[in-house]
Amino acid sequence: MVYPGAMHTRFQHALGAMHLMGRALENLRNKKIDISAEEMEAAQLAVLLHDIGHGPFSHALEESLLPAIEHESLSYLFMNELNKEFNGALDLTLKIFRNSYKRKFFHQLVSSQLDMDRLDYLKRDCFFTGVEEGTIGVDRIIAMLTVHHNELVVEEKGIYSIENFITARRLMYWQVYLHKTSVAAERMLVNLITRAKYLAHSGQSIAASESLKLFLERPVSFDEFKVKPELLGHFGNLDDNDIWGAIKFWQNDSDKILSTLSKMLIERKLFRIKFST
Repeated sequence: MVYPGAMHTRFQHALGAMHLMGRALENLRNKKIDISAEEMEAAQLAVLLHDIGHGPFSHALEESLLPAIEHESLSYLFMNELNKEFNGALDLTLKIFRNSYKRKFFHQLVSSQLDMDRLDYLKRDCFFTGVEEGTIGVDRIIAMLTVHHNELVVEEKGIYSIENFITARRLMYWQVYLHKTSVAAERMLVNLITRAKYLAHSGQSIAASESLKLFLERPVSFDEFKVKPELLGHFGNLDDNDIWGAIKFWQNDSDKILSTLSKMLIERKLFRIKFST
């Protein structure tokens, strides 16, 4: 909506995070931190799969499509299913992901305030949007990482790189992630899904793919996901195309609110943000 070059995908981000994890672990090995081949593989798999539970439009629809279910919980269920398929090959990966492995720095590399996820998306988003204020020294930060008492720490001489990382992340939120146009479009998208769910719950037929219709027509709890693997399959089938395809149909829906919001979003007639003091 704002930065035409920002067409990168979450899959690319997952691959990038896995690459950075490999580099970070090699750096720690070079500092005489004992890391086995099994731990190396498990940590890389954990960060590769950490976002597999995201649905269409990621965080934007997380609360409206599946309220009260965090994507991390769904990621864990997906990883569990993969673990069954591969006869327990992801046992250690699951422990690292859930932070139940005794060597805590592995989980901290996957999910913390200074993890490979954040390093990759900041570097990637900065590059594809062209917002130079988000530039961070990934190589320097990784080189400054070490381990103390099984916790991830940063060497003293790396403090300025970390300060720059924190500042860059803040600036990216203000200039990219919380850009007024993005916020307006996201709010319209949330309102659209909320309206479609309301109509579907009321018994009105809603044009949508089979998998999307399932989640529009009735609420699905996390407990249901745990006991019904087919629900995970339907959720895994969803992507942004399901939402855009439905919105194109909804432009001609008999419900005035649904059709108006759909036309506005397709034609880029977005909500205006009014600032007040």
